[in-house]
Amino acid sequence: MAFRSREMMKKIMKKIGGEKNLAPGVKESLKKCIPDSKIIMGRAHRGLFAGRHIQFGNRVSEDGGNKTRRTWKPNVQEKRLFSYILDRHIRVKVTTHALRCIDKAGGIDEYLLKTPYHKMDTEMGLFWKVKIEKMYEEIGEMEVVFFSPEDEAKFEEGFKELKLAERAARRDARRQMYGWSGKQKRVEEGRAAGVEEAAEEGSHCDVPEQLVANS
Repeated sequence: MAFRSREMMKKIMKKIGGEKNLAPGVKESLKKCIPDSKIIMGRAHRGLFAGRHIQFGNRVSEDGGNKTRRTWKPNVQEKRLFSYILDRHIRVKVTTHALRCIDKAGGIDEYLLKTPYHKMDTEMGLFWKVKIEKMYEEIGEMEVVFFSPEDEAKFEEGFKELKLAERAARRDARRQMYGWSGKQKRVEEGRAAGVEEAAEEGSHCDVPEQLVANS
């Protein structure tokens, strides 16, 4: 555990080189961005806890009313959450309260974008929030282009040809790696011969039909 805001301010001042190097008013703005939760667990640095941390209290006996100190730890679960901006799943440790907040916001992206910095009380939450905001700005600056149905059909054909070429390249690589047996050669030759025979039979069958039609 650690006193969150004090330690973060000390780390920032140490990296900057002291308050002398700060411009007037910067320290107050930094305090607004730093989480104001007093106590945080060490493992909370590696997840999204949404303000739920270790709590302290007393265990009171029924008979004598004797009090003994005890702690309550949050219910932490490891989940895979899908991010539409990153277009992939994020594996993260979250509390059940954080999961409810994410569901209410509409997803992990919306939760990170809507939650202010001073309420994001973990390093991982701050890291993902900055990353999602940066990518969201980049997506907003991108130009949107609409294609005609003909162009989309051409793109689909190109993708199909690319997939076939990749399959052929993988097949050739496997053949070079594991060798090319005589049985496989015979199978390929038999397939080619069968295709040629089917083509010849089709051409022979067309001639009587044409004669009957002429007669």
